Formats: sequence, C-alpha cells, structure tokens
Amino acid sequence: MCSSGCVDALRRLTAALDDLGAEDLSSQFGPQLLEGLRGLLAAQNRLAAQLTRRVRECEVTQAAEHDGLKTMQSWLRGHGRLSPPAAARLVRSGRALTQLPAVQEAFGRGAVTAEQVAAIAPVARAENLAAAAAQSVDLSGVDAALAEMAATRPYDDLRQVVHHYLERLDPDGPEPDPTEGRSLVWSRHADGAVTGRFDLDAVGGRSSSPRSSRFCRPAGARVTTAPGPNSPPTRWYSSPTTFSRPVIYRSCAPSSRT
Repeated sequence: MCSSGCVDALRRLTAALDDLGAEDLSSQFGPQLLEGLRGLLAAQNRLAAQLTRRVRECEVTQAAEHDGLKTMQSWLRGHGRLSPPAAARLVRSGRALTQLPAVQEAFGRGAVTAEQVAAIAPVARAENLAAAAAQSVDLSGVDAALAEMAATRPYDDLRQVVHHYLERLDPDGPEPDPTEGRSLVWSRHADGAVTGRFDLDAVGGRSSSPRSSRFCRPAGARVTTAPGPNSPPTRWYSSPTTFSRPVIYRSCAPSSRT
C-alpha cells in the first residue's frame, strides 16, 4: 500500500493535472504558451525522476514478487504496459543513478530529461566503473561534468561526450565479435505469415546454405502440388542438380491462404 504521504501527493498532482487540462489554450499567444511549455517540460522531468527512483527501490526490495513476477522489467511490461526496450531503459537508469548523485540531483529538479539519463547510464555499468577505478578516474568529477553538460547542452553533444569518455576508458575497443557480420530479422504479419531477411558472412553462408535450401525455391524450379490425405496443399519445388536425380525443396507456406 502507498503511504498516506504518497496518496496525498498523488491526489494533489492529479488535481493539478486536472486544472491544466481545463485551461483554455486558444486564448494564449506565443510567449504565454512557451512559458507554460517550459514549466511542463521541467515538471515532466521531475515526475520521470520520481518514477525512476521508485522503480529502483522496487527492484532492490523485489517488490514485483508481490504480483507474482520476478523482475521489475516484467512488471513494467505487464502492469505498466511499457515496451520491452522502455522497461529495460527505465530499470537501467535507476541502477545508474545510484552511482551518479549529481546527475540524479539534476534529474530530480527537472534540469535533465529521462532520455539524457539513459544516454549517461552506460557510464555506470559495472565494467566501466571497474575500468575507471583501475585508471584512477575521478568518478565524482565525471558525474558533476555530465550533470552540467546534460543541463546546459543539446542531447547530441551529451551523447558525444559520453561516447568519448567510454572510448578513453577502453582505447583498444571491445574484442571483435565473430558474428558481427551476421544478422537475422523477421516480422510476423496479422495473417500469420512471416517475412524477413538475413545477412551472413562467408563462414555463416557456407554452414547455413544446406539448411536454408530446404525452405527456398531455386531459380527455374518447377512448382508442383503434393497434398497429403489430411493436410492442406503444400508447394514443392524440384530443381535439377549435378547429382543423378533432382533434389526436392519444400516451402514453409501453403500454396493458398484462407
């Protein structure tokens, strides 16, 4: 249960939002509208800071288990209806702010946005904190500098500074990923069909082509229909090869949709 102080504060917040919603904006002009907009942006940042702080405390106390869930990310996706990336970003920001008090203070007074906090959050990852400690980096100074940068400079400038800082921590960069040149993307459509594409390097292409050939129609293949006694029509493709007999390929999709 929310404390009595929390209930009273939320009641006042709701009443203030109702007042703002009832305000007639059509009678206002540029300067008035912009002044109100600045105040709303700061208020949005402050509210986001309180949300982030509470999410972090819920994670620390494992509050999601009271609703039968294991993590705050799953709770935010289910009860808060957040997308998986948004839920993960909110949890990561809460963790990062525990290591960055200056950024947390600027966020709490509305000078920093939630998006800026998410951009700064990689600084507080465990591996980056360890690298900073190994190089005797003054994390409190970095924290203060990032807080001031976020409060006074555009978002893109902040991202560049964070990127530069992280590169300085690891000038050699991460170990090369042998699967970096490979990707697989697919989409499921409303009718159940699946489309997608993939990119493979030479090694991945050699190892996957025998498998993928089962699902592909070769160029110039002849199409036949060979339904089973209790199965929907299925397209089969035959193509001559260098072997003495044709190789049969089966598609994933039926020949006609219902």
